[in-house]
Amino acid sequence: MPRRIAQLARLVLALVPGLAAAQVTVQEYPIPRGHRVHDVWADAAPGGPVWFSAQGSGHLGILDPKSGRVELVPLGPGSSPHGVIAGSDGAPWLTDGGQNAVVRVDPRTRAVKAWKLPADTGYTNLNTAIFDLQGIHWFTGQSGIYGRLDPRSGEMRVFKAPRGRGPYGIHVTPDGTVFYASLAGSHIARIDATTGAATVIEPPTRGQGARRVWSDSKGDVWVAEWNSGNLSRYEPKSGRWSAWKAPGERPQVYAVYVDETDKVWVSEWASQTMLRFDPAREKFESFQSSSPYPNVRQIHGRKGEVWTPESGADKITVYRYR
Repeated sequence: MPRRIAQLARLVLALVPGLAAAQVTVQEYPIPRGHRVHDVWADAAPGGPVWFSAQGSGHLGILDPKSGRVELVPLGPGSSPHGVIAGSDGAPWLTDGGQNAVVRVDPRTRAVKAWKLPADTGYTNLNTAIFDLQGIHWFTGQSGIYGRLDPRSGEMRVFKAPRGRGPYGIHVTPDGTVFYASLAGSHIARIDATTGAATVIEPPTRGQGARRVWSDSKGDVWVAEWNSGNLSRYEPKSGRWSAWKAPGERPQVYAVYVDETDKVWVSEWASQTMLRFDPAREKFESFQSSSPYPNVRQIHGRKGEVWTPESGADKITVYRYR
């Protein structure tokens, strides 16, 4: 049932050593306890809904930023969704590890449709997904698979990852190339959309724990490295790698998202902060929510806004900037 949730808005200062502090408005939306919000995806329209995966209760969550109302849509028996994205049809799609299925929720009727993975794949620990430019839905499973679903025909293909366990974050570049990150495998991989084959690309830092990836407007791939604490960039055209250590003594970089200005946002778990990185200046800015342990999972945004799911606090937070 929809619920109206109290909202908390405040003004914070971006902490940038040697620079004047920049103002960013932060608004926080509590989510009913126990749903364990995991990933978020913001509709592209200003003021549009923000979808989230309620991993703890098996729901799609729909947040109305204007009213603070939260609606919860049950996804099915045993559901435990991890990732959520939107398709070109305006519908939210979830990778549901509990059901071992890709799930779509109709944005108008709330009807739920699930595409089960083939029975012989076993438990795949489904993680995240992205649509390519042809409308194909690509997804990852940490048990050692990645796959594709054609929503028009219903055809699904599942591939074994070239180095077994680990496929995690996934994204697509402006030219339609799909890359995924392997946390357990400590690499990223490029998928051939025609054959489905994945080519491993080794980051220069060994054992870095590549967790999530996101493309910028130029097609460069940004990588959140969990083990090394680096934010890295891979340039497909040249094969060049660059890396920047996140602030702090032992940083753990979890998620990455590139905004419309090509600034790179990452969640850092050791200090429980949000970071914004400016590639031109090679500088990090730090922001914090009011939660001591937000445990921010996947980040998403739209023009002027970055949305974060606080799995440790059952809260969604938006950082608005000019």
